[in-house]
Amino acid sequence: MTFPFWVAGKPVTGGETATVRHPYDGSSAGSHFVPSPVDVEAAVQAAADVADEFATLPAHVRAGALDHVSRALGERAEEIAALITAESGKPLKWARGEVGRAVSTFRWAAEEARRFSGELQRLDTDPGGTGRLALVRRVPRGPVLGITPFNFPLNLVAHKVAPAIAVGAPIVLKPAPATPLTALLLGEILAGTDLPAGSWSILPVDNETSSRLVEDPRLPVVSFTGSVPVGWAIRDRVPRKHVALELGGNGAVLVCPDWTDLDFAAQRIATFAMYQAGQSCISVQRVYAHTSVFDALASKVVEQVASLRTGDPRAEGVDVGPLINEDAASRVSSWVSSAVSAGARLLTGGGRSGATVEPTVLADVPEDASVMAEEVFGPVVSLVRVSSVEEGVSRINASRFGLQAGVFTRELPTAFEVSAALRVGGVIVGDVPSFRADQMPYGGVKDSGVGREGPAAAMADFTEERVTVLTGLTL
Repeated sequence: MTFPFWVAGKPVTGGETATVRHPYDGSSAGSHFVPSPVDVEAAVQAAADVADEFATLPAHVRAGALDHVSRALGERAEEIAALITAESGKPLKWARGEVGRAVSTFRWAAEEARRFSGELQRLDTDPGGTGRLALVRRVPRGPVLGITPFNFPLNLVAHKVAPAIAVGAPIVLKPAPATPLTALLLGEILAGTDLPAGSWSILPVDNETSSRLVEDPRLPVVSFTGSVPVGWAIRDRVPRKHVALELGGNGAVLVCPDWTDLDFAAQRIATFAMYQAGQSCISVQRVYAHTSVFDALASKVVEQVASLRTGDPRAEGVDVGPLINEDAASRVSSWVSSAVSAGARLLTGGGRSGATVEPTVLADVPEDASVMAEEVFGPVVSLVRVSSVEEGVSRINASRFGLQAGVFTRELPTAFEVSAALRVGGVIVGDVPSFRADQMPYGGVKDSGVGREGPAAAMADFTEERVTVLTGLTL
């Protein structure tokens, strides 16, 4: 099938096409038509033209459209999951989970659209404000350019599109070149709504075209999820725009000496170090375990990882599929080899076949090794022995990343102390950093970005405050 792209809510066909390949075996996952410069210009101008109209569209219309998308995604869940697997190589069970999350993301955005009302402030707290009341509302900053990565081709698209619609901000979406088909299918669902023409477009364009879109003054908001160098380069290039960045991570886990359920900790660490072949910003990459539990935990983690089934992601029961392409797999393998050459112990895994890397567990890894210091974005976890909770916190904070961290403790004071000390965007107590509820604010600090995702948080990012002062009132 050749998917159309979407300009101002209308499908467009004709011209050049591009084929998307399955990462596991190179077979065709589908193809799509490629927008021309004329198509791109039409999409951007349509977003600018409709901005005022869309900003004043009644909340029930925007919420109703979001509800429609949520329902339709649920009704077509198996079809969409199969497409996610085909273009990204994500195992079916994780693709199904992603569809379920997108259903929730659009539902939450619909609910937030209905209660996005602003607040009242009485101003008679000082004599000069007697009889005055301020209405503080949030209004769209303007059309949004949303740029999304390959690893969640539906739900990370949802986290751009849904909040933009919820606040009435037109959005031009640029999906990842490796995984554009799911976003284009979402366009088919959006086309079944009553949203005005120009309120959304989906353009599978190359990075050069994306660069021009970033600089276009008609798109005053840029919401980017992707690599660290690209994200910060965008912000540096357009300092007068409002730029939100969800960038890389280096997900760390701290296992405290009071934690006794090592089977649960090992299962969660193994699962979420390797799920989606480690291609998640909050996958488990570093585990700092207190010396009193380290040996037992390491043994259990290795056992859990060794039990994971690797293979064709289209097959039921496969836990770990390929990376997005062979170049990514080669890079991950080289990082593992470099760590071992520098003195790390390979506890299990380490092999590679094509784009598939065996789930890998390392120990005694030097802190400056790439698998520790950088974002692996592959199925690799490193286990580190620490002598105290304080040492664990210090070593987690030493990273230039700060997205989320997990802390296994049952001691409430420890949970609060560690949460206060960790320089990350989110701390998950009693679990791994890979937990994300789609309604909560999600994002990082340091090199992990700026701004927050989650419908309500992103709606705040896409808008700015406008104050209306009413005078001569009896309060």
